[in-house]
Amino acid sequence: MNVMIENGPDAEAAAETTEFADLIRERRAALGLSLAQFEKRSIDPVTGAQVKSGWVYRLETGESVIPPRKPQLRALQQATGLPLHELQDAAAAQFFGIERVWAESGEASALVRRTERLTEDQREQLLRLIDAFAPPGQSGH
Repeated sequence: MNVMIENGPDAEAAAETTEFADLIRERRAALGLSLAQFEKRSIDPVTGAQVKSGWVYRLETGESVIPPRKPQLRALQQATGLPLHELQDAAAAQFFGIERVWAESGEASALVRRTERLTEDQREQLLRLIDAFAPPGQSGH
């Protein structure tokens, strides 16, 4: 996964985004769910962790909340129907100022997702193959 961690003034501004809160608020509204209905759907299928309506309310109204961990993100995935990676990206941007850097083509994203299914040895072989075609530091332009 390619991520860029920003430091300095830009990181502070990125940490103040509401990307995750906006995503949850807009999706809940689009689904027409009350906070109570949303809470009932927000259950992690792996751990059984549930995201409470009070946390969602505080998130949506801009109050301080504890950043969600993976079980809470999976619970929110159940409630929203959104892909987990979309929730993770928005949470990373809002709570930690981390923005994922993507190539202009969607192929880069597809390749990254596929490599996650490879073994460590297979990933190392793939990296050597990629280095043979485009050595580190070589620009493709």
